[in-house]
Amino acid sequence: MRLPKVKAEHRPYRIGRDRIRIGGSIYGIAAEISDPHGHAWAALSAMDGTRAPADVADHLCHLFPGMKRVDAAGVVDLLLRSGYLEDAAAPPPGDLSAAETERYSRNKAFFRWVDLVPRAHGWEAQVALKRARVLVLGLGGTGSHAAWALAAAGVGRIHCVDRDVVEVSNLTRQALFTEADIGRPKADVVVERLTAINSGVRVTGETRAVESRADVSALLAGFDVLALCADEPRGQDSIRIWANRACLMAGVPWAVGGYRGPLVSVGVFAAGGPCYECLTAAIEASLEPGVHVDLGGPGVLAPSAGISGHLTAQAVISMVTGIPATLRSHVTGINLIAPEQHVYTHYAASPECAGCAVRGKRERKSAVDA
Repeated sequence: MRLPKVKAEHRPYRIGRDRIRIGGSIYGIAAEISDPHGHAWAALSAMDGTRAPADVADHLCHLFPGMKRVDAAGVVDLLLRSGYLEDAAAPPPGDLSAAETERYSRNKAFFRWVDLVPRAHGWEAQVALKRARVLVLGLGGTGSHAAWALAAAGVGRIHCVDRDVVEVSNLTRQALFTEADIGRPKADVVVERLTAINSGVRVTGETRAVESRADVSALLAGFDVLALCADEPRGQDSIRIWANRACLMAGVPWAVGGYRGPLVSVGVFAAGGPCYECLTAAIEASLEPGVHVDLGGPGVLAPSAGISGHLTAQAVISMVTGIPATLRSHVTGINLIAPEQHVYTHYAASPECAGCAVRGKRERKSAVDA
């Protein structure tokens, strides 16, 4: 880092005389630094984008005559590795045009805020989105919102699949359709709308039914992440089971969004974490006999569909960019009529899980091929 500068969103402040809070206080990314001698505060104050790291260390030695140069350099290095700084001298990467850096400037500000991994120029997340290939399966309430958000965010390649045509009942919640689209294939309309929203991304569509795990596997080939926004067929041999096993076999992470009345949630399944079947088995074990996990149904409003789609898109963006750096398999969501009931759950992988057995076969095959 040539000219370190404290990120604007992480402006530090003192707590008493011997502690520093940096990274804000309510966003889950703050840290406290013990600073009994004032060394860290002095270093952070000097990191204003005009001094190189060595110059900051020299500045500390000047302010604190008894401080050893190696100790000053250690303070500077610790702060450089904290993730709360950016390089004021870093130019935009060659992967993005001037128009793209302007278009995605708010994206960069978001990632700069929440990302605590030191980066070369701060555009790494946007470059990752531009290179990403995402499959969106299902273009209804969840899928239409998710597809819009992914295109707006700058995902470079999006393939949208749905078997249906636009119906009048879709217009209450499916954001990309209008009355003039009734009777048209959803995939065709979505391609048109997303291309008009962001001509810099490649959007393709396909009108087809998905009727087996083999169908999901065929669609998944060549993509980095799956956004599953379809909920049919359901039951023990459901589209979610097909997606889970296809993704396990391909080593592809995926997210599934859904809603049931006021309950809106997203399941996120990292490539190496507990799978969808592990999670649902653990949840169902805590329910009454015969009750199954089932998110979907006719009860939905535009806000619940939108929240579902945007939670799904955010999960995909996190998996593509690696922000946050440690994303484990989980389910999260909210109850729209009882907002105090936040949903968050995660479970360890089950050794008896039939889905994880598929992953074991893939890993053994990879080892043999290697």
